[in-house]
Amino acid sequence: MGRSRTVFITGATAGVGRAVARRFAGAGDRVGILARDPEALEEVRRELAVLGAEAACESVDVADADAVFAAAARLEDTLGPVDVWINDAMETVFSRVADISPAEFQRVTDVTYLGFVHGTMAALKSMRPRGQGRIVQMGSALAYRGIPLQAAYCGAKHAIRGFTDSLRAELLAEGSQITVTIVELPAVNTPQFDWARAHLGRTPRPMGRPVEPEAVADAVYRATAGRWREYWLGWPTILLILGDFVLPGALDRYLAGAAIEGQQTKTPIAHDRPDNLDHPVTSLHRVRGSFGREAETHAPLVVGELARLGAVAAGALVFFAAGALVMARRGARRRLQAAD
Repeated sequence: MGRSRTVFITGATAGVGRAVARRFAGAGDRVGILARDPEALEEVRRELAVLGAEAACESVDVADADAVFAAAARLEDTLGPVDVWINDAMETVFSRVADISPAEFQRVTDVTYLGFVHGTMAALKSMRPRGQGRIVQMGSALAYRGIPLQAAYCGAKHAIRGFTDSLRAELLAEGSQITVTIVELPAVNTPQFDWARAHLGRTPRPMGRPVEPEAVADAVYRATAGRWREYWLGWPTILLILGDFVLPGALDRYLAGAAIEGQQTKTPIAHDRPDNLDHPVTSLHRVRGSFGREAETHAPLVVGELARLGAVAAGALVFFAAGALVMARRGARRRLQAAD
């Protein structure tokens, strides 16, 4: 991809963030990683060094804006001005809205939404004086379609999309060369299902077949080379987003019947199950989660705008074909009537 870049990644000690850090390190980029757990951060830094990358880490809670700004400055002192900033840090609580507490809901929002805002602001502090840079938001199909048991997370992902659209328009108005893109993801086989807080009878699981984090990392790497505003990864993402445009009411009913059971295993949840909402769970910091047997190792990556155009074109084709068929049948009936 040309010259080596300086890439900062939040939430880089597990799951998608850790896989992304490895992908960029393997390509020869300098990598700065941000997360809460110092022990896990140092472990990842050593992994990246083994891959030959210059790497540095900062322990920070992305919900703390000042701490994120300070951590970014220290990373730049070590690695140089950031070229690519990737916001990935997230938390979720698997719960019905009636069962989640306001404090839990706020914590998910502070990390999963405001953490992206803080990371983006930190990136802009460095990029705007130089007039260049790339910001990547790790999104989700759930940014378009909320599902049961994850209202806080879905709300945060919707908010990220609105925030990013506003920022993108501002940058265009300035004539800035800073670009912002979102990669909308399907379910991914990460440790989040092992350590997320859950007010359920059984342990949580991804809805449908997840993809492996390495497939996401490769998609993110490719997205940093493109100029499109949004990418959709995996058929579940494509179908869910387009399906919600066309038949949102039908999706309401489908998800009501399938998504509550579909997000739970058959294993009863332990009362002493550790969760990462307020504190890291060091022992679970790894790339992959517990659903590798059913996970896909590859997934198609499409440009969101092109997928929308394709869907509109296909819909128009079906509409006109149906219209032509109706007109042909009416013409046939008129000819029969005239013959009689």
